[in-house]
Amino acid sequence: MSELQDLLRPDLRGRTAYGAPQIDVPVRLNTNENPHPPSAALVADLAASVAAAAEQLNRYPDRDAVALRGELAAYLSSATGVPLDASRVWAANGSNEVIQQLLQAFGGPGRTALGFGPTYSMYPLYCVGTGTGWVDADVRDERFGLDVDRAVAAVQEADPDVVFLCSPNNPTGTAVPPDAVERLYAATRGILVVDEAYAEFGGATSAAVLLEGRPRLVVCRTMSKAFAFAGGRLGYLAAAPEVVDALQLVRLPYHLSVVAQEAARAALRHADETLASVAAVREQRERIVEVLRARGLDAVDSDSNFVLFGRFADSGKVWQALLDRGVLVRDVGLPGWLRVTAGTTDETTTFLDALAAALDLLGETA
Repeated sequence: MSELQDLLRPDLRGRTAYGAPQIDVPVRLNTNENPHPPSAALVADLAASVAAAAEQLNRYPDRDAVALRGELAAYLSSATGVPLDASRVWAANGSNEVIQQLLQAFGGPGRTALGFGPTYSMYPLYCVGTGTGWVDADVRDERFGLDVDRAVAAVQEADPDVVFLCSPNNPTGTAVPPDAVERLYAATRGILVVDEAYAEFGGATSAAVLLEGRPRLVVCRTMSKAFAFAGGRLGYLAAAPEVVDALQLVRLPYHLSVVAQEAARAALRHADETLASVAAVREQRERIVEVLRARGLDAVDSDSNFVLFGRFADSGKVWQALLDRGVLVRDVGLPGWLRVTAGTTDETTTFLDALAAALDLLGETA
């Protein structure tokens, strides 16, 4: 094993792989999934579509996923009011692969990417994988909102090739308005990536409204969250056609299987019924915030499907006490804070009851 370690890239030695705990407990609220499963109609449509496609599994899929990209463009156009077509949309295996491809094309050795921590923990790991330098700009206020003046100054000082702006931000849930995106775009000479993985759960205006005339702006989305399609692994972006062309230089051949493409297209055909569950998720999110604050805990305002809450003297003990009661939440590495996904009504009730019991047992206070 030591011989293999010697052969491993020096910047990868000693690292551990990313991954949220996958523990078999009754209530799992740690990975921000939509708790409502696909409808029977969607499952039937998906099964029929995949079965039809399976007759030609001996052939490679459409390597550019043109039909899927066109349907994603139609959905995003309807959701944001921004006219888009397949030439301005790209899709891959989750938004993770989309972001990795962006760094392959616009990052790399000798280049840097910048983000505003605390934010999505995968950004620096994508940078390690692509040989891109990482700058963590500490410009958030004590409520985790983005201080735009400081953010602009940080971008100007670091002069990064890629800027990541997660909105709503993971793990804090806070969103950034378009005027802040405009200022950050003007401050950078590189690519500005606005990661809107949780956009459907909030009320903020999408940065997609700023795409026209801004060729360095990229808006990322995913079907994993609001679309209840986490197992389908489909992410996408909207950008200038030149960005899409650049990603085709680095994407693996046939990176989206015919099964993935047909499953995603089926999910899009049932978008209205699937997205109807978003209102129920929001209701549980607001319920969590209300109950936690009534207990004296701090719960950050959220535009996503999760809530960051604390401030605990020992968040690790609270996490374990919840797990002991069959509820898994996320320790996001912020001392004193935990993150919980809004679940079904029953799941949320179980979480709130377990938290009350855990805090009483531990004598933990906010």
